Amino acid sequence: MTQTALPVVSARTRRDVVVASVAASGLLACILAANFVTSRYGIVPVGFGLMATAGTYFAGLTFVLRDALQDAAGKVWTLGLIAVGAALSFFLADPFIALASAVAFLSSEVADLVVYTPLRKSGYIRAAVASNLVGSFVDTIIFLTIAGFPIQEALAGQMVGKMVVTVAAVALVVGSRIWRKS
Repeated sequence: MTQTALPVVSARTRRDVVVASVAASGLLACILAANFVTSRYGIVPVGFGLMATAGTYFAGLTFVLRDALQDAAGKVWTLGLIAVGAALSFFLADPFIALASAVAFLSSEVADLVVYTPLRKSGYIRAAVASNLVGSFVDTIIFLTIAGFPIQEALAGQMVGKMVVTVAAVALVVGSRIWRKS
C-alpha cells in the first residue's frame, strides 16, 4: 500500500488564506455598508466645509481591501468578488443607489486593479495610493452622475473622504508589515 502525501501548506499560503478571507469579508461588508448608509442618509458633511455621500468612508476602504485581496488571492478571485459585491448591493440599497453603486464599483475597482497591478512590482505604497486615487475618482464621478447627486457639491468631499481612508489604511498595512518583520 502506498502512502499518499498530503500537500504541505506553507506559512505563506496560510497567511494568504487568512488575508484573503479577511479582505474578502471586509470588502463585501464595506460595499453593503456604503450602499446602506447612502440610501439612508444621502449627503452628509465630512469636515472642512465639504459634503459627501454617507457611504464615502466605506467606499474608500474598499480600494485598500481590494488591493489586499488581489495580493493574497489573485486577480480572478478579486474580479469575482467585485461582481458579487455589485450584485449584493441590490438587496440592501434603494434601486437607484444600487445601480449607481454597481456600475461605479465595477468600473472603479477595475480601474484600481489596472493601475495597481503594474505598480505593485515597484512597491506597495506607490501602488496602493496611486490606484486608490484613480479608483476613487472614477467611482465618485460615475456614482454621483448615475445616482443623481450634485457632482459640484460632493466631488471634493468624496475625494477627501476616500483619500483619508486610503492614507490611514495604507499606514496600518505598512505598520503591520514592519511590526511582523521585527
